[in-house]
This record gives sequence, structure tokens and C-alpha cells, in this order.
Amino acid sequence: MGATKLNLYTDDINTIAKIAKVFAHPARVAILQYISKQQSCICNDIVDEIGLSQPTISQHLKVINDAGLLKGNFEGNSLCYCLDIERFQTFQSLINAFFNQTKSNCC
Repeated sequence: MGATKLNLYTDDINTIAKIAKVFAHPARVAILQYISKQQSCICNDIVDEIGLSQPTISQHLKVINDAGLLKGNFEGNSLCYCLDIERFQTFQSLINAFFNQTKSNCC
């Protein structure tokens, strides 16, 4: 969707869509799962753990980061990052509110 059409929707809807994009790809889910199991920020390569090429991992990390689900240092070749737990909690609240307001209107 073009960026100019995003203004048609509320901030909450745009946020849900952006984060849902992260969860729409199994590689991104695997990356999030791997990061979530670490005891501290990751400052090394996760290619060996995920089984994808470095450029592919970088593309997925960019989508995850653009959705605000990572925090850390993303400049240059030295990347250190971890999950932004507060952002996950915000997403959880948004998605719960979305489903809680949905009416059962099936035939």
C-alpha cells in the first residue's frame, strides 16, 4: 500500500498492520523467537542459528526493526539488538482491543 493511503486509517490500525507484517513471514517469526530466548542483547551474527543468508536475515531484521519490535544499536556493521518488550505489550493490547470489539455476526 502506498504511504499516501495510510492516512485513511487510524494510528492503531496502521500499527496493527505494520506489526502483523512481521508475523506474516515464518522467517521473521523464527528470528523473533530466537532473539526472545537470548539472555542479553545479540551483538553477533544469527545466520548460523536461523539458516538463511546474511542479506536475507538483514532484510527481515529491517522489517522487524521498522515495526519497532527491536531496540539497540543498528549503525554500521556493529549491530546489537534485543526485543522491545514494551512494544510487544502495546501490540498485544491493540490486538486484544481489536478482537474484543469484534462482534459475532456469522450466519
